[in-house]
Amino acid sequence: MQIPIYQIDAFTKAPFGGNPAAVCPLDEWLADDVLQAIALENNLSETAFFVSKGSGFRLRWFTPAIEVDLCGHATLATGHVILNHLMLMGREVQFETRSGTLQVRRDGDGLAMDFPSLPPGEEIEPPADLITAMGQAPKACMKIREMHGAPYLFLVYESEAQIASLAPKFDALGANVIATAPGDKVDFVSRFFAPMSGIDEDPVTGSAHCTLAPYWANQLDKDTLVARQISARGGDVGCRLDGDRVILSGHCAFYMEGQIEMPG
Repeated sequence: MQIPIYQIDAFTKAPFGGNPAAVCPLDEWLADDVLQAIALENNLSETAFFVSKGSGFRLRWFTPAIEVDLCGHATLATGHVILNHLMLMGREVQFETRSGTLQVRRDGDGLAMDFPSLPPGEEIEPPADLITAMGQAPKACMKIREMHGAPYLFLVYESEAQIASLAPKFDALGANVIATAPGDKVDFVSRFFAPMSGIDEDPVTGSAHCTLAPYWANQLDKDTLVARQISARGGDVGCRLDGDRVILSGHCAFYMEGQIEMPG
């Protein structure tokens, strides 16, 4: 059996930037351990699998280690594959996921996604071992709802330079961490560290912007923001608050198309 596979760089206009995602269309679901094995073999931060369901699709995401509840860049990449390689005349695609109904639609020469707004929780004192693991104390620390079976923390720093210089000790973090600060040329910057989900640093994280966008919208008193995730690859994310939803926009760059040879 052969399974189509696409590799798409999300939140970038050019290959080798943004966050690479594998996208696999399926006629029907394979066993979960097979899906996990494919994701591990791909060794990307996420592999997306989708099957047709009514007028839309059912979508699931796997890191090399676990299935996750929400993934932005692989959703953007899947929307790109469907709208630009499989359904060239379409303008919008709808997905049923663990996080409810998500939509991807054409937005100029890019794509926009309709995601839930997930503001951070109340401020807490940053744990001492977290500060040690991060190497720098944040000016604010907040809890985020647990996702993917892992604790999450939201750390706010003073400057983009601090975010760029972070070099966490991943085995000592004890949580997945969104680190953010005001940007020098954009509204805000961030980095995302997810050792509890099998990814030390994710290049560009759409789901993290579900929390980043409402936080910075409140801080900056504006509903439309420009963000950049300043990982080594880097990526650009447009954010717009719409009630209890966040509209995330970006571009995708096609990298590869092929076939997975499944054992008989």
